[in-house]
Amino acid sequence: MTRRMTGFYKDRNAASTPVLDSFAPVLDAFSNTLARLGFGSQNLLESTEYPLTRLTRNYQLMNSLYRSHWIVRKIIDTIPEDMCKNWYQITSEISPEAFDALQKVERRTRTKASILKGLKWGRLYGGAAGVILIKDQEDYLDQPLNLDSIMPGSYKGLMILDRWSGITPTSELIDDVNDPDFGLPASYQITTETAQTIKVHASRVLRFTGRDLPYWEKLAEMYWGISEIEVIYDELKKRDNTSWNIASLIFMANLRVLKMGDLGEMLSTGSAQIQQKLYNTLSAQNHILSNMGMQILGKDDDFDTKQITGFNGLASMYECFMMDIAGACEIPVTRLFGRSPAGLNATGESDDQNYEGVIEQKQEAYLRPVLEKLLPVMCMSAWGQVPEDIDPQFNPYRTLDNKEMADLADKKSKAIVEVYNAGIISQKTAMKELRQMADETSLFTNVTDKDIQSASDVITNMGEAVPDLNGFFEGEPDGNTN
Repeated sequence: MTRRMTGFYKDRNAASTPVLDSFAPVLDAFSNTLARLGFGSQNLLESTEYPLTRLTRNYQLMNSLYRSHWIVRKIIDTIPEDMCKNWYQITSEISPEAFDALQKVERRTRTKASILKGLKWGRLYGGAAGVILIKDQEDYLDQPLNLDSIMPGSYKGLMILDRWSGITPTSELIDDVNDPDFGLPASYQITTETAQTIKVHASRVLRFTGRDLPYWEKLAEMYWGISEIEVIYDELKKRDNTSWNIASLIFMANLRVLKMGDLGEMLSTGSAQIQQKLYNTLSAQNHILSNMGMQILGKDDDFDTKQITGFNGLASMYECFMMDIAGACEIPVTRLFGRSPAGLNATGESDDQNYEGVIEQKQEAYLRPVLEKLLPVMCMSAWGQVPEDIDPQFNPYRTLDNKEMADLADKKSKAIVEVYNAGIISQKTAMKELRQMADETSLFTNVTDKDIQSASDVITNMGEAVPDLNGFFEGEPDGNTN
């Protein structure tokens, strides 16, 4: 490019660039000063503030609500229980016997119950941890967990601790980008009841956290999450106050009024003895008043009742607060409050589908990392090795009814029979597939290991044989065989 052309583009760019002599603030917001609407206006809405409370740190409040408030307890417990309800299955080429051995290790060590407890405490306190207990490795807790050092039967379960029970993350972080826990604490300090401090390596700890936070807030919470209560606390207060107000209105639903002509005179000029007799008389009448009783009145007295009937809109208003709580905690009203679906043609099917999606999402986000870290340990304890293709898959949350289960069993059985008849799998493989259906369909539970071992493992072509066409062309060229 010549010097002249270079100068041309330089002058052109300079001319097209705006020059700002001064800067003025620009506020992109709605505002109507005369109507007192919008940003910066003097109205009640603009007075609303959202202070940073960090309610999760209020340990006493978390305990009080969980112990005494049935809605809070159900919010904390429901989702973890549904996440672990139908548990998981392993997609691997392991035999049914090997999978049974793994399940025995899990049952013997109460691993499922421990994981469920960890999920609950993580939701309640914002964070909890499960220390993997390995026999004869008490002196090596500060060292990385080596799977080859796990002997058969040495896995002893999990010790669950919430974030306030003596477990504290250290400042050292995992800097290996290949580690799934990259950026999280590399070790934890556990303080025992005797004030002894134990350092535990992160590879021996399962993390159960609450809702996630931005980076700086996560640092403020020491790499834990926040309690579920912090999210629903404001909605909970609205519902509770509404409920108590409605309950107090019940006491005002039917009022009895006694009008006495000389009441003012008796109270102002009467002696204390006369006032006490009046009080005792009215108290006795009020105490024994019933359908079979009698009210005695003077000639200038009057008796009346006042009934409050304006309760029609309270139910819908109360339900609105219930729906707000359900939306905040991601649990349908039908599941949280045990209510049947309301409305014309309401079945609750859409609520179930949405909730099923929530459970699946939380299983992948919170439960899968725990299982992927723990299953190799359990495999070494049960089998002495870890299969390369081991992959936990969560069973569907929704439980099938008898008709759906029968249809599923029929379809799966036909599929197994078809591939067997086609000569694709052996009889032994087919029986293994039928045996594996038992957990899902409750059928073929009587297929024993002995039956599978005695079955043939030879693949036989059971399909239609191709006809012999060699003799078809033996005849006269004109096709006449006579």
